[in-house]
Amino acid sequence: MSDDVTIADPPSAPEDGFDEWRTYDEFAAGIDTYRLPNIDLGGTTLNLSLDGGETLSLEFSASIGPEAGQVTWSGLGASGTDPYDAVAVRDDVVFVNLPLASREREALTVVYSTTTHRATVVRSRIAAEAVEGTPQVGQEFWSATTGAGAPAGEVPGPSRDLIGKRNIYRYSPHHLYEHVYVSSQRYAWQCLEGVQRGHGDMDLSTVWKFADGLYLFCFREFRIAVASVWLHDLGYQLMTTGIFLGLNGEGASEHSRGGGHIYPLGAVAYPDAQPV
Repeated sequence: MSDDVTIADPPSAPEDGFDEWRTYDEFAAGIDTYRLPNIDLGGTTLNLSLDGGETLSLEFSASIGPEAGQVTWSGLGASGTDPYDAVAVRDDVVFVNLPLASREREALTVVYSTTTHRATVVRSRIAAEAVEGTPQVGQEFWSATTGAGAPAGEVPGPSRDLIGKRNIYRYSPHHLYEHVYVSSQRYAWQCLEGVQRGHGDMDLSTVWKFADGLYLFCFREFRIAVASVWLHDLGYQLMTTGIFLGLNGEGASEHSRGGGHIYPLGAVAYPDAQPV
């Protein structure tokens, strides 16, 4: 394991502020330091056919001009022109997020392959009111095809492959987190370094397998209004690319980017009853 994730002793509570649960914008600041670089999708068009019969069209504006860096989209009962954020996770796999400005408290995230012509779509939305025992930010999931060629390979869908795995994620010199994937619906996390140091929880999660070694991991927190979409590359370069949507300390909706390095710590196999 590299020196920057070595921890000599278990994390202890900081002397100041341990009892203060940090807001989303406080812990997210700088969490994209080690993120993979952005790419320009100007001139690209995607016409996605979603399972269940829905469609989603994305037309990315040319890379120069007043509308550079924007995408005109329609589908899922809405339409708009919004900014976008795109990362080439692999040579043939793109992670693209629409931090919607035209629809407050909402984001659309698409992962697609230019070789298999498979895709996944995630819609994250902040509910108008918080309900005790339910994450305020909800998520919906679809598998899709891009229409750019005959789809090949496995259809993206829910996966149990991460159950029992334990990883450390280094997002910046000041952000270090541990995840333990305990079931198909829950994961546990703790902050080893950063403003949340000493804090942790068990939150709702969803894992989809996109391709060999590529897993869509999404979580929805209970204690604060925030959800996230990540694409973990556990097979090629041990990197993760993600986004957040949540309410900041002022109660306003906010979009943030994330990304960094993955350090697998190991895995366990449940001997008898399997987790749900």
